[in-house]
Amino acid sequence: MPQQERLALARQQARRIWRLSLPYFQSEEKWRARGLLAGIVVLNLVGVWLLVQFNNWYGVFYDALQNKDQAVFWQQLGHFTLIAFGLIVAAVYRFYLTQLLEMRWRAWMTGSYLKRWTANHAFYRMELARYGQGDSSAPPDNPDQRIQEDLNLFTTYTVSLTMGAFKALVTLVSFVGILWGLSGAFAFELGGHRFEIPGFMVWMAVLYCLAGSLITHFIGRPQIGLNFRQQRLEADFRHHMVRVREYSEAIALDRGEQVERQQLDLRFARVLANYLQLLKAQKRLIWFGSFFGQAAVIFPFLVSAPRFFSGAIQLGELMKITAAFDEVQKSLSWFVDNYQELAVWRATTDRLTTFEDSLAALAADVASQGARHQLSDGVLATHDLALALPDGTPLLAALNLQVEPGERVLLKGPSGSGKSTLLRAIAGIWPHASGSVAQPADAMFIPQRPYFPDGPLRDALAYPKPASDYRDEDLRTALRDAQLPQLQDSLDREDAWSQKLSGGEQQRLAVARVLLKKPRWIFADEATSALDAPAEQAVYAKLVGQVQAAGGALLSIAHRPAVSAFHDRSWQLVPNDGGAARFRLQQAPLPAH
Repeated sequence: MPQQERLALARQQARRIWRLSLPYFQSEEKWRARGLLAGIVVLNLVGVWLLVQFNNWYGVFYDALQNKDQAVFWQQLGHFTLIAFGLIVAAVYRFYLTQLLEMRWRAWMTGSYLKRWTANHAFYRMELARYGQGDSSAPPDNPDQRIQEDLNLFTTYTVSLTMGAFKALVTLVSFVGILWGLSGAFAFELGGHRFEIPGFMVWMAVLYCLAGSLITHFIGRPQIGLNFRQQRLEADFRHHMVRVREYSEAIALDRGEQVERQQLDLRFARVLANYLQLLKAQKRLIWFGSFFGQAAVIFPFLVSAPRFFSGAIQLGELMKITAAFDEVQKSLSWFVDNYQELAVWRATTDRLTTFEDSLAALAADVASQGARHQLSDGVLATHDLALALPDGTPLLAALNLQVEPGERVLLKGPSGSGKSTLLRAIAGIWPHASGSVAQPADAMFIPQRPYFPDGPLRDALAYPKPASDYRDEDLRTALRDAQLPQLQDSLDREDAWSQKLSGGEQQRLAVARVLLKKPRWIFADEATSALDAPAEQAVYAKLVGQVQAAGGALLSIAHRPAVSAFHDRSWQLVPNDGGAARFRLQQAPLPAH
């Protein structure tokens, strides 16, 4: 890769990190964040200052040993105690403030990302786009993992690596002058001329660490891509296990355990295969890092030994040179020592950046995608409504529909004709639409597969409102009216209701939720498909009674002929032969009943 391209990539990466980091320090918590950061910086400066004092202590202490000066020896032990105690206090509070900053930063970023992910149905639109495209332009995978794990890694590594680099820089500035003054000049003759290199030990440290950094980058560079891929594969493996748990009953009934085990084994094999490559890359880097670190221990003694044995310097000055060289070398070797962490940080930054770009794109497209949606006082109406699939295939076009209060409309059509998609567009959540929709304000939608949060039954029944908004008697009445009398005494029982209840019980609980809240308008998408005929008729009688009492209307998607008895109009989706869209909607007579 050309040098200019590498510099461009480095600048791009720096902009990404800055774009991810800056908002917190400009947020409503900016003074607390900046205060914690300033505290960490001060403690790092104090720590470096104490290290300088330690370096001075080395000279006096070891000279006292060499001269057998007992008084100075005991005096320096007292100085050691003070310096060591100061370093301990600085280290403890630096750790505490660092962890506090990481925790608060992660909490703020998590709240910010959750807000944006759940705003304007971004979580729903992101999944539609990801499964609808299947190419590099699709939104990022596993947003849950990026919010939960990647944000944690990003804040942790950003604080630790940034403060580590800052400390290394301050240490370098503080000790390079000390080492320059102690190391003296290196003299040699060449071609009859005498040459001297001042600050010889400094130049040796620079050359030593520069060579180590270049070799480290060459050896460790593959870890960036491997870490990125490892996080994705781990998330895919975890996601499939969650799906097995979520659909445990269906898998058990289908005897699909072996297939799911094979799928899990396949995903875990990919995790292990990539991890093995990452492990080999880390092993190569550790080989070099270990040699580099061990050589650094003896290197300053080898260079300074001739001056010591010639009597030019005493033991104390030799130890000061060695200690100063060690600090300079560690500062210059920061890149070498932290390369693995830098690789993880780079991969995490890339994953968060793609997620950030996707959220920003969704937020920018919220006005341009989807039909124009507004709430009306009491009429459902669409104007030139057109619907498409996520891949862009036209599904329905030029729909001009109207439903008045008091009407009950049945929507029918073959599977895949767009019945559920039409209800999503009416609800305002389908992004692949154009035209306009006027939806009654006081409306509720009953999906074919309802959602129930884990926890007390009363919370599942009242969702998304708090259960405290309703009286216990109202909750029990709704359960009885929805043909769930066996649950009326279980309001405080906690369970995973989406798995505990049968399909028919889940649909009746969704109906109970509607009967509890008493909306004027009800939109039902195969809301009784899992019920037997008597239960279905009883439930529909309650729904019709609800909209009639409230002065609203009912729009249902259903296939069973018996459901038509509860409706007075019918719409039929039929193939649109020769048209641009795949289906068209027409008025249809209700079946005789």
